[in-house]
Amino acid sequence: MSGELDGRVAIVTGAAGGMGGAITQAYLAAGCRVVATDLKPHQLPEAGGALSCLAHDASSESDWRSAVAEAVGRFGRIDILVNNAAYFEPAPFIDTSADDMDAHYRVNQRGVLIGMQSVLPAMRAAERGTIINICSVAALSGSTGAFAYMSTKWAIRGMSRAAARELAPFAIRVNAIMPGLIDTAMMARNPPERNAGIIGAIPAGRAGRCAEVAEAALYLASDRSAYLTGSEIVVDGGLSA
Repeated sequence: MSGELDGRVAIVTGAAGGMGGAITQAYLAAGCRVVATDLKPHQLPEAGGALSCLAHDASSESDWRSAVAEAVGRFGRIDILVNNAAYFEPAPFIDTSADDMDAHYRVNQRGVLIGMQSVLPAMRAAERGTIINICSVAALSGSTGAFAYMSTKWAIRGMSRAAARELAPFAIRVNAIMPGLIDTAMMARNPPERNAGIIGAIPAGRAGRCAEVAEAALYLASDRSAYLTGSEIVVDGGLSA
């Protein structure tokens, strides 16, 4: 909805990707000012006005300090954090090395932890805030072919619920979005036969669109979801129903 995020400031990580880019655009259209971050800043949209773009490694504490400083220094506050940055290298359990686990952990789990902790002082100062962690339907059941990725998404689910309970007294909400198969570059990393099998199991009969995930992120950022914390919004076309 136009104007429903007027006056608010968001940090969106992984903003050069399909979902992060769609969330960034949805927030800007709703009147939000956005610090969009990514490891590939050259792929971010042109900055200016309500949009600031920043090179950012989600696993780096110093990079998080820079992102928070940019948001507060340029726009004066932080109301919304979207932890969207993710690492995905599909492999089954038997082919997953400790190094594979570490690579997924650093971005998908450590990055979410540092991000939530980094914005906390600004949100507590404002006496409100909303944190949206992009999780996955991979965290709703067991699956094969992406052991390390699935493990970290289960961790994000637990982190979101635990943080929601601890931060509720400060009027800071923490919710998760659980996308299914979404038409992104990450989807293209799956073998074609795996994607075909997943689509065949989706009652809606298709992969999701980035804009459909962005609509969920807009709802969770807005006052329409004021009583939601510790919640999970599943955007998967009925795959997990």
